Amino acid sequence: MSSKGLPFLGEFELGAAFPMATFRAPRGVQDILPQSAPVWVRLQSTARAICERYGFAFIETPTFEEAALFVRGVGAETDIVQKEMYTFEDRGGVQLTLRPEFTAGIMRAYIEHGMHTWPQPVKLYSLGPAFRYERPQAGRFRQFHQFNVEAIGEQDPLVDAEVILLMWRYLQELGFDRLSLQLNSIGCPACRPPYVEALKSYYSGLRTSLCPDCQERLHRNPLRLLDCKAAACRALLQEAPRSVDFLCPSCASHFQELRLLLEAAELPYELNPRLVRGLDYYTKTVFEIWAEGIGAQNAVCGGGRYDGLAEALGFRPTPGVGAAAGLERLLMLLQCHEQAERPSAPLAVFIPLAGPARPLSLKLAEELRLAGLPAQCTYGNRSLKAQLKSADRLGAQYAIILGEDELAHGRATVRCLGRSEQVQVPLAQLVDWLQEQAAVPAGERAVQ
Repeated sequence: MSSKGLPFLGEFELGAAFPMATFRAPRGVQDILPQSAPVWVRLQSTARAICERYGFAFIETPTFEEAALFVRGVGAETDIVQKEMYTFEDRGGVQLTLRPEFTAGIMRAYIEHGMHTWPQPVKLYSLGPAFRYERPQAGRFRQFHQFNVEAIGEQDPLVDAEVILLMWRYLQELGFDRLSLQLNSIGCPACRPPYVEALKSYYSGLRTSLCPDCQERLHRNPLRLLDCKAAACRALLQEAPRSVDFLCPSCASHFQELRLLLEAAELPYELNPRLVRGLDYYTKTVFEIWAEGIGAQNAVCGGGRYDGLAEALGFRPTPGVGAAAGLERLLMLLQCHEQAERPSAPLAVFIPLAGPARPLSLKLAEELRLAGLPAQCTYGNRSLKAQLKSADRLGAQYAIILGEDELAHGRATVRCLGRSEQVQVPLAQLVDWLQEQAAVPAGERAVQ
């Protein structure tokens, strides 16, 4: 086999010996290890359950799309397109991009598959990875996973309220109890130009006080000035014009009704006139949900309305609203407050000490598994002491010892790990006995 056509191999030839190396995950990504898996699975299962209650259906879109989709959808002047996208040319010469966010791809699927003919709005959710080349820090990675919801095809502010409520309830069910909803409206293409001009006028006399990036944004996209995290730029925000003061009657009415709906649902919110989002497709409603006590980056969810996205992608005007939460950040926050969990501790571990006991151990373990109870077997020819130690480290409640004496008498020696207790149980009754023990609260289990 030749390395021809594989330029990424560089100086290495396939078939040649590679130099010895210790490989590590690339910068900005992480492994979800078994001790984190229970929380990771709960983040996703809770998302699926709450979406069912709110009538959102699951959609899976590709992890890469044509690069132009994000340039047109997200915005050519955004930091995501300018600095953060992973773009490459495939062997057919097509420019492709690993998705930096979900909404543009889901809108592409909505258009491509004729979802505009379905009952509107079409309510969808996704769970999966996205990719941005940005500076890694706590809870922020270059490959990250999102819980994403979209409601496409309806501009009623009631849809905005339901999306916000869904994400709020999701975070509550995960255990977050000190939440703050930050709410703003950034208007629409009809009323935004006067606001943008007011921003330019305000910042033009302060240009030298802005960070280098914001000096460029002042000419390219003044709204991005409100999203800068640099301390000097944040200080200038206090006197900056507010978008809510420039809303047209339609946007003002939409925002007022949304506020009334949230108040009717008894969902508290704070008006945040400095809140914008980092993508150009947002119109009208923008929001973030903050969790208190987690440092400067306290946003755990964000979203808003994007009534102009479909048009940017060449389709007819189609309203939409959505939100997303980063799972890695939620995982980090939950693990700060919860003890790491053992992955799937077995009820029983079978220890075969004689050759004929190996198939019997597997048979009995499988019967327990089919009954819905976790069970494992030990492997190899280690000593009983070593195998008992392994069973204990797995977190098992019982060790089932099967040696020559046990087989000869048709019984198993059941040792209650963590206690100096053991009992003999007939093999024919063992699975039933273990099922009875499983019905007893773990702290009250004992051999008898």
